[in-house]
Amino acid sequence: MVKFLLHWFGLALALWLTAWLLPGVELADRWALLFGTLALGFVNALVRPVLLLITLPLTVLTLGVFYLVVNGVSFALAAWLVPGFTVSSWWQAILGALVCGLLSWLIGVVTGKDREPTQEAA
Repeated sequence: MVKFLLHWFGLALALWLTAWLLPGVELADRWALLFGTLALGFVNALVRPVLLLITLPLTVLTLGVFYLVVNGVSFALAAWLVPGFTVSSWWQAILGALVCGLLSWLIGVVTGKDREPTQEAA
């Protein structure tokens, strides 16, 4: 449970920083941030894998570039689900997904949550 809360807090921080950095991504208040984070987690866990499977031939054909579009669609869907979390255009959704993903990864690296525990031989 602690790992889930830490991951959720890291994603919330990444989403807040994304809204602060990008003018096309807006969060009305802290509730939009909290529910936006939950929506992003929900969409990334359930909807995005289906989208990736459906668009796999196009992603392979474009050498992975279409993967950015799938992430943008997922980001825009999360914004559409949460009142107070808005994205102004498709380009802002793609850029927002890219920035939020990079920030989330960076927060995970800095906090050490991405490191697997190692077992040392006795």
